[in-house]
Amino acid sequence: MFVDFDGTIADIVMDPARAVPRAGAAQLLEDLAGSVGRVGILSGRPLAFLESFFGDEIALAGLYGLETRIDGQRRDHPQAGAWREVVDDVVACASQKGPEGMRVESKGLSITLHYREHPEAEAKVDRFAAQQAARSGLECRRARMSVELHPPIRADKGTALLSLAEDLESVCYFGDDVGDLPAFDALDQLATDGVHTVRVVARSEESSPAMLERADVIVDGPDGVMSLLGKFVTRVVAPAG
Repeated sequence: MFVDFDGTIADIVMDPARAVPRAGAAQLLEDLAGSVGRVGILSGRPLAFLESFFGDEIALAGLYGLETRIDGQRRDHPQAGAWREVVDDVVACASQKGPEGMRVESKGLSITLHYREHPEAEAKVDRFAAQQAARSGLECRRARMSVELHPPIRADKGTALLSLAEDLESVCYFGDDVGDLPAFDALDQLATDGVHTVRVVARSEESSPAMLERADVIVDGPDGVMSLLGKFVTRVVAPAG
């Protein structure tokens, strides 16, 4: 059982630093972790942010797998460290010279440029991100009302999911935006190997048609996710107890 964070078990907020998981979400996941093969969070958030909410029972893949904590052991992607200074330079440039209305979120190994508070700035943020990518060697990735700049390393929610799902017979993933599509692609790959897979989309007004088309199950935002997780706990954990 693997879930995204923002928009899935946490509400979308204007200031990313103020995001928190829904009340009871961590407990539901911990309850499931004691009864299924593995429970994990796959997120664009830094590992340190995720660790403030979830104990060692929950596997964590932060920054799309550039940082992980599995069975309590923290690891960075072996190619990631060399990019920290590059990211720091782009963060400084974005903070000083970025377009008006853009919020800069530094994540250590990546940077997110938000325009949620000023949707009219989307085009300017896109151009600025593309310029910084060309200058720095980082890669642009679309996200929810934002653009992310990442090291050119093959690490996304798909590669993270494949690593965490090794040897599992059934895999379910909850996501909400285009950053979760690589995880859906990974589920397709697992399915060809005989793994039973389920794609759950937390629908919102900002949902991409591509996400909804790929869904096996659609629920209404974090409310729907919490309800479905609660049903899993009732059916999986309670009988075992």
